[in-house]
Amino acid sequence: MRIFLTGATGFVGSHVAREAASRGADLRLLVRPTSNLANLEGLAAETVIGDLLQPESLRLAISGCDVILHVAADYRLWVHDPKTMYRTNVAGTRDLLRIARDEGVPRVIYTSSVATMGFKSDGSIVDETTPVSIADMVGHYKRSKFQAELAALDAARGGQPVIILNPTTPIGSGDLKPTPTGRIVVDFLNRKFPAYVDTGLNLVDVREVARTHVDCLNPDVGRPGQRYILGGENLTLKQILDKMSAITGLPSPTARVPHSVAMIFAFFDETITGKIRGREPRATVEAVRMGKKKMFASSAKAERELGFRVVPVYQALRSAIDWFREHGYAPAQGE
Repeated sequence: MRIFLTGATGFVGSHVAREAASRGADLRLLVRPTSNLANLEGLAAETVIGDLLQPESLRLAISGCDVILHVAADYRLWVHDPKTMYRTNVAGTRDLLRIARDEGVPRVIYTSSVATMGFKSDGSIVDETTPVSIADMVGHYKRSKFQAELAALDAARGGQPVIILNPTTPIGSGDLKPTPTGRIVVDFLNRKFPAYVDTGLNLVDVREVARTHVDCLNPDVGRPGQRYILGGENLTLKQILDKMSAITGLPSPTARVPHSVAMIFAFFDETITGKIRGREPRATVEAVRMGKKKMFASSAKAERELGFRVVPVYQALRSAIDWFREHGYAPAQGE
């Protein structure tokens, strides 16, 4: 089976690539000229230079493929020019689907995000049927992923065989950037987490996310036009910090900061660090606004229809901690 995979140099995409390769898939991996290829080291796969912002550069590589795994996304909670994020996440997805139709690709698996779900302020657990609209999307990342998901759903309604996977918050090894979630781990390991806010996430082992992506290469797994949440444990931020404390022996913060105070800090950090200094701020207004809703979700549908497994997140957290330490993001244990 020949697979065209976008986002292979990224956190989730690299795990998907390795899982697919371990099952004997013939991989074509989209990489940009500036991509860091560290996550692809030792992987037997063909790399194709191209860019979602230049869709026609992808046509030749897509031609003849049996499946497209579209994992790539611009995942940031602060961006100097939001237009770039929309061009990548929305227009890039729409163009990729169009080329897949033109080239007769039999199956497309689109990696969306749990961020497109309709979370509630009371922390109740949501699923794929919870009502949601664009008005519920906080910030450019969520809005862009929501619009891209609508494009995928429209394509499926038009007869294109598209399945949508919605990972929650993946955690594990290989988070090169790191992602916003990975930065929580890195900041904790570097003792830059003096306090916490009352929020919550669903953490999922990135290896289970990758395994299910590859399971969906089978045309008998999943239904076109359907969304599937791939999640793990629903945890408050304090519970996540406590788990990391138990793994590392480092102290977990005990001071809880009100959202209003966090918002003031984020505003000044975004203004001074982001707009004036041109660097990515540690705290953003978007992240604080998102944190007012606990992102708790159910993966029951994916368990029933995809064979997805909800597993404890302890081992994935340990893997992330060990990887960040081994690769110099944080001091080694005992230092």
